[in-house]
Amino acid sequence: MKRVVVTGMGAITPLGNDVVTYWRNMLAGVSGAGQITHFDASRFKTRFACEVKNFDASGLLDRSELKRTDLFTQYALAAADQAIKDCGIDFKAMDPFDTGVIWGSGQGGMETFEEQVKEYAAGDGTPRFSPFFVPKLIANMASGMISIKYGFMGINYTTVSACSTSNTAFMDALNYIRLGKARVIVAGGSEAPITAASIGGFTAMRAMSTRNDDPQHASRPFDVDRDGFVMGEGAGALVLEEYEHAKARGAHIYAELAGAAMTADAYHMTATHPEGAGAFRAMQDALKDAGVTPADVDYLNVHATSTPVGDLSEVQAVTRLFGTAPSGLVISATKSMTGHLLGAAGAIEGIACLLSIRDGVIPPTINTRHLDPAIPAGLNILLGEAKRHPVKVAMSNTFGFGGHNGIVVFKKV
Repeated sequence: MKRVVVTGMGAITPLGNDVVTYWRNMLAGVSGAGQITHFDASRFKTRFACEVKNFDASGLLDRSELKRTDLFTQYALAAADQAIKDCGIDFKAMDPFDTGVIWGSGQGGMETFEEQVKEYAAGDGTPRFSPFFVPKLIANMASGMISIKYGFMGINYTTVSACSTSNTAFMDALNYIRLGKARVIVAGGSEAPITAASIGGFTAMRAMSTRNDDPQHASRPFDVDRDGFVMGEGAGALVLEEYEHAKARGAHIYAELAGAAMTADAYHMTATHPEGAGAFRAMQDALKDAGVTPADVDYLNVHATSTPVGDLSEVQAVTRLFGTAPSGLVISATKSMTGHLLGAAGAIEGIACLLSIRDGVIPPTINTRHLDPAIPAGLNILLGEAKRHPVKVAMSNTFGFGGHNGIVVFKKV
């Protein structure tokens, strides 16, 4: 099968609206958390989140396009535009059917849905929905808009697997290029879930932190005092390209997307398997797909959302695969800085893995002061500060409601 490499990246995140700013702030251990400004959250149990700051899509979309697109699609277009420019491909010289888009979103146009339904409920029962209600709402519109804007006529669809959505998109893109069904695929995920319904729903589940007095320290994966995740938003995009095609044009290659795998926990609607059974198998299969062993992995970006149950189930899976004191493996949880971007989480965490390979530095886990005693002492979880560490193989874990486990493995070329 054909090999697949990453030749472009783009990011819209709570830490910055481009890859350079995102990475600089991540290595500096900056928290993206703060009080919610997207809506009045004063009566909510959780009143903070990791919002994207100073985002302006007017340079990319005209006034009418802005009105026709939900924020999650705007994030997608902005991240994809960065990645497309970064890859340096002359797409006008390519057959448009050779380039596809596989884009993920866990919730789609949640803000659009809320606004339209509230307007209808406030009226007299006469349906006065916008003609753009459905196009703005549906989750596949981001992939559609990317293809429309750039004229990509190949494979085009959307993956939805909750918080493993972006890794699902990466895996599908990997396999389509491997099989020769496309030469280039723009893949990633976007989410705009900081809305009243989304925050209210997750809070009702008691899944979110309620540290309203100290939001910047609320996301604390593996800490004994963790009390839930912090919502994030944004998008991450990769340009995935067939290796020989990239090599022939002299492309800058960040790394190879060497392997990926998915499994299902088949256990519970929202809880992860307590022993991490599905997560273990997905990691094992992804490494096998990449042609590497657990001993080859230098960096593991864990899912670690800062929930009491989820963090420990992932540790169970990790220690089963790597052992309780793996030599050479460094682990970090970057959601401590970005919050949890739901369907877009894997996209920006994949970028963190790629940059760790490029720069030989691993981003830290911030806010974690007292590791849960249930975590083996020999597990090298990087706390506090970034660390210089050569990275040839990096793995990214994502797990989602419904029991979805999605793992990707990047390898230095």
